[in-house]
Amino acid sequence: MKAVAATDFSAHHAEALSERGMPGWRYLNALSDSILAVDRHQNIHFANLAAEQLLRSSRQMICQRKLSHYFPEDSPIFWLAQQARESGNTVAENDAALDFLHYGMAQVAIHASPVGDDGGDVVVCIREQAIARQIDRQLNHRSAARSVTAMASMMAHEIRNPLAGIKGAAQLLERSVDAEDRSLTQLICAEVDRLNGLVDRIEVFSDRPAVRHGPVNIHEVLGRVRASAEHGFARSTRIVEKYDPSLPAVSGDRDQLIQVFMNLVKNAVEAGQAGAAQTGQNEICIRTAYRSGVRIASPSSDGFVRLPIVISVEDNGPGVPDDLRDHLFDPFVTTKANGSGLGLALVAKIVEEQGGVVEFGEEGGRTSFKVLLAAHQENGPRND
Repeated sequence: MKAVAATDFSAHHAEALSERGMPGWRYLNALSDSILAVDRHQNIHFANLAAEQLLRSSRQMICQRKLSHYFPEDSPIFWLAQQARESGNTVAENDAALDFLHYGMAQVAIHASPVGDDGGDVVVCIREQAIARQIDRQLNHRSAARSVTAMASMMAHEIRNPLAGIKGAAQLLERSVDAEDRSLTQLICAEVDRLNGLVDRIEVFSDRPAVRHGPVNIHEVLGRVRASAEHGFARSTRIVEKYDPSLPAVSGDRDQLIQVFMNLVKNAVEAGQAGAAQTGQNEICIRTAYRSGVRIASPSSDGFVRLPIVISVEDNGPGVPDDLRDHLFDPFVTTKANGSGLGLALVAKIVEEQGGVVEFGEEGGRTSFKVLLAAHQENGPRND
């Protein structure tokens, strides 16, 4: 990605546009990448909204300071900006450790591009690698959901008809064979019924009517899931709840959200059971939180949709093998000996239909699945 693609005007032009209330600067504010415009003396003349979050300062304060206020002298951001000035071309480092003077460090990609006739102004684009990986995961999960839909429609259509023919032929043969061979025809019918059951499970992935979004109390949904789990597959599991009681209603379909979290909780319980032999305790944790600043591009609008409601299901199981992490949401991928590999694929599809995102991660010896959802608004989801 070339940083210069983000803007074709100098830092002074961008500032002038924002001061006059013209719309050009709004395009920069819509980017998730942090954009800074600096002159040859390292004075900052422009910062977009993402840069405000990165530097933890308002744009007004940032534009009164130099880069050296935020970054140490040996930071790669300085020599990249200088190389861009001297070469007249975009220069980049795609995996840089960027230290901040006032807090921590981040792994980022940095692009510096010269603008203006005198080559003094440089636009610096900073992309946090964690965000880039998150975007890749979101795209992979959505692709998995779409591929599952197409596969389900095809399999349901192509498999049901021959199965019906096989079962019908077996039932006809059963009438004319002796008792010894009749057990074989009954076995054929039983296997056909088993395959039909599998097709029924696959068919839930096929195209369904559009989801009717409404206000849903996510804690009520999670309470229903917990009650069902504790009376069934989670009898010997300790379920810990860490909820934010101030959360607003989410936008979605209650029954489908119950299905999502029932699958995630069941997976967590089963993973914990596998790890209980080592730890001696099977425990899962369900968390809810409000996390501002999370937003994704919306395919149904021209802007971004905020997903501030985060629901996490964590387990203390053995984790996910490295070779499966990038394919967890693909159909027929499973770590279980007798698993079908359809549970997480169904989760990815339903969450996408709800307009949300599902993420996988591991931290502190615990495996976590996070579902990010929009808050319900009477006039529909807000775009930014």
